[in-house]
Amino acid sequence: MRNLDTPVKQIRHKIFTEVAKIGFESTDETLIHDIEAIPYNIVEERAQYRESIYRERAVASERVRLAMGLSLRPENRAVHLTSGLEASNIDEKYYEPPLMQVIPSACAACPPNKYIVSDMCRGCVAHPCMQACPKGAISMINGKSYIDQDKCIKCGKCKAVCPYDAISHNTRPCEQACGVKAIGSDEQGRAKILDDKCVSCGMCMVSCPFGAISDKSQIFQLAHSLRDGNKIIAIVAPAYISQFGDEVTPGKFKTALEILGFSDVYEVALGADIGAISEAHHYAKEVATGNLPFLLTSCCPSWSMMAKKFFPDMIGNLSQELTPMVATARKVKQEHPDAKVVFIGPCASKKLEAMRTTVRSDVDFVVTFEELDALFDAKEIDPASFDGEDALHNATAAGRGYAVAGGVAGAIEACLKEYYPDVLVHIEHAETLADCKKMLTLAKAGKLKGCMIEGMACPGGCMGGAGTNVPYAKSSKALKKYLAESSRKLPDKELEDIQLD
Repeated sequence: MRNLDTPVKQIRHKIFTEVAKIGFESTDETLIHDIEAIPYNIVEERAQYRESIYRERAVASERVRLAMGLSLRPENRAVHLTSGLEASNIDEKYYEPPLMQVIPSACAACPPNKYIVSDMCRGCVAHPCMQACPKGAISMINGKSYIDQDKCIKCGKCKAVCPYDAISHNTRPCEQACGVKAIGSDEQGRAKILDDKCVSCGMCMVSCPFGAISDKSQIFQLAHSLRDGNKIIAIVAPAYISQFGDEVTPGKFKTALEILGFSDVYEVALGADIGAISEAHHYAKEVATGNLPFLLTSCCPSWSMMAKKFFPDMIGNLSQELTPMVATARKVKQEHPDAKVVFIGPCASKKLEAMRTTVRSDVDFVVTFEELDALFDAKEIDPASFDGEDALHNATAAGRGYAVAGGVAGAIEACLKEYYPDVLVHIEHAETLADCKKMLTLAKAGKLKGCMIEGMACPGGCMGGAGTNVPYAKSSKALKKYLAESSRKLPDKELEDIQLD
């Protein structure tokens, strides 16, 4: 379902576009009216996806609040749609936790994990499902198999042996997508995000068929700031390749951003280059000498937060190098101290990273490629229509390769082999939080000694992030070509000495 042009994606785009238009065009006198009109502009005369027009507008209203950077309204008391707007009607606003939220009126209260017998059951003589069940939870009723849910332990052995595939495994899509088991249920059976476990990767959001989970956005505040003519510099993750059309070259993309109102554009791959050489040095100095048993990369905020939450005794093994986003932002602020910095990327959890007190002064806004696409539409900008041959920052293939799973560790390994040829390198990497947890469990057990360990929360790495516009298979192919065309393959060793404090 991810990256398909579904009605859920279309609705999100409409909401983001309308909110961006308000940021660009509304005045203080029209703002409240314009916001209140959005649910009616989105849902006009009849319901398309839910049982009533009123429910569709209720869902749209909550989406508007999240897109404005506001929290959802409580269900048990009256709160106006624009409540809290005064604090958001500014050209800057930091994200406030929680970032990921379930919209109650949108949630279908999908049944939790269970195995059920479908109409495909033939009532066969062998009854392999009964034989395979270790708890005697399956019996024959009216010639068909029946599963007693009170006895069932959800082992799946019955499903595995059924010759007709007549046993269905029902799971909540959001729960299945969450690698840290951060999805629970409220008293009405609707999905509930467990904030103490959630690391804001956004996989639940892009996996919900009802679009019931969404994150907060700064799209309104960014549009507001661009409208006011503030000096704003975009730092763009290398995963932008192919996100806005096959014909959009780096030069065209840069031109489109400048027309949108950005004063300059940098590649976040610059920060990745700094990180690659710095972490290579750290590995050679600390891991290869035995001072540290292993080293965890730090560029994925969901991965590093998961490590801190679930493996707190391993924090000392987490690299202290700046993430590419923060390193690039600090470099930009050194050169342009009067500018605001916007990170544009594929990642929902970068919004979480920007909330940290140590990062707030470096990164003023975080928007995803999905949100940028809406900003373009709000201003009727088509990146493919421009001439633009100005290159972005000339980052290396190693830094740009951070966008795919294995790319971080691969870049560090390449730097080690080039600049520390006598150091033996051991690399491990995992993608998806479930696999990352397994890998950290192995590391904790002492089975990954001497390793450089990379973790990526999203399938495929950043190219598969929650804020992307196109399928991973397509975007990763385009990135591979982009890497091949890079004029430099590795960052200079001197980059490790750059001062960004």
